[in-house]
Amino acid sequence: MKKALLLIISSLYFSAAQAQRLSVSKTTVDVGRTGYEMPVTATFELRNKGLRKLVIHDVKADCYCTKVEFPKDEIGAGDKFTIRMTYDARQLGHFNKQAAILSNGSKTPVYITMTGVVLADMKDWSGSYPYDYNGLLGTINNLEFDNVNKGEQCTFEMLVMNNGTQPMRPNVLHLPAYLTAKAYPETLAPGHGGKVVFTLHSEKIHNYGLTQTSVYLAQKLGEKVNSSTEIPVSAVLLPPVIKTENAPVLELSDTTLNLDFGKRSKTSGEIILTNTGLSRLDITSLQMFTRGLKVTLGKSRLMPGESTRMKVTAVAAELKKARAVPRVLMITNDPKQSKVIITIRPTPSPSL
Repeated sequence: MKKALLLIISSLYFSAAQAQRLSVSKTTVDVGRTGYEMPVTATFELRNKGLRKLVIHDVKADCYCTKVEFPKDEIGAGDKFTIRMTYDARQLGHFNKQAAILSNGSKTPVYITMTGVVLADMKDWSGSYPYDYNGLLGTINNLEFDNVNKGEQCTFEMLVMNNGTQPMRPNVLHLPAYLTAKAYPETLAPGHGGKVVFTLHSEKIHNYGLTQTSVYLAQKLGEKVNSSTEIPVSAVLLPPVIKTENAPVLELSDTTLNLDFGKRSKTSGEIILTNTGLSRLDITSLQMFTRGLKVTLGKSRLMPGESTRMKVTAVAAELKKARAVPRVLMITNDPKQSKVIITIRPTPSPSL
C-alpha cells in the first residue's frame, strides 16, 4: 500500500515538474501603436526550468499574417531563450494575435499573445526613437558617464515617447545609490513624448576606475524586469592627479587593437606597454566595458625603461550581445594619462 502511494506521489510530482519545464516571463506583450503595413514585433522571454534539455517542436501562429521565430536547437536545463512574433499590420484597428508553443516541456500547448493597434496615420518613430522598451520608445540603449571627477554631479537626458495605447508613467527601476532618475512629464499620453533625466552622484562611488550596473525602464513601479527593458550604465571615476618632476610616462604601441576573427569564434591580439618616464609606473585598474573580452597583463608595475605585454582575447558570440563599443580601461599613476582607453575593433564585426 505504501509503495503504491509513493509511486502515485512520485508520478504526480514528475508530471508537475514536467508541466513547469517551460516558463514564460510574460505571456502577453502589448506592442502598442504601429502604422498600416509597418510590421511590428513582440519578443517573449522564456526559460527551461526543467532538469533535461528542452526541444521546441513548433510554434504555430493563429494566422498567416503573423510570423514566428524560435530556437531550433536543444535548450539546456535552466537556459533562457526568446521567441519573436511579427505581425504584418495589414489591417487597421486593434489586433490580438496568438501562437501555440509545442514542446517536450509541456503535455499541452503553451500560448503567447501579442496585442496592439494599427493606425492609418501613424508616424514612423524608428529614426527618432530607435529603442523599444515594451512600447515606451527611447533614444538610448546604454548610459555612459565618462571622465568623472570625485564630487561632480553629471546629468544625461534620454528622450522617450509613448508608443502604446494607454497612458504611461516612465519609471527607472533598480537604481544604485549613486544614480537618480526623474521623468518629465511624469505621465505620457499615447503618442506623446518626454524625457528621463539621469543624475550621477560621484561622491557615492567608492572605487576609482569603471563602475557598471544595469537599470530598467518600466511603465509602472513593481513591473517585472527583463533584458528588453535593460539599460546598462557605466561610470569612469578618475583618480586625483599627483604631479611630480620625475613622473612615470606610459607609452603604448597602439590605442586601437584590430582583431581579425575570420571564421574563428575566438581571437586574440597584443599591445606593448612601456614606461619611458623616470619613476615606477603602476597600473592600478584594468577593466572591460563590455562582455566578450578577456585581458591579461604581464606586469602591473613597470620600472623606468621596462615593457610588458597586454593580451586581449575576444569571443564573437559574446561581443554580439554587447551594446557599447568594446574597450579596455586602464587607470595608471601617469599624471598625463591617469585614464587610458584601448578600443577593440573586431573584423568582421560580430554585430553583422
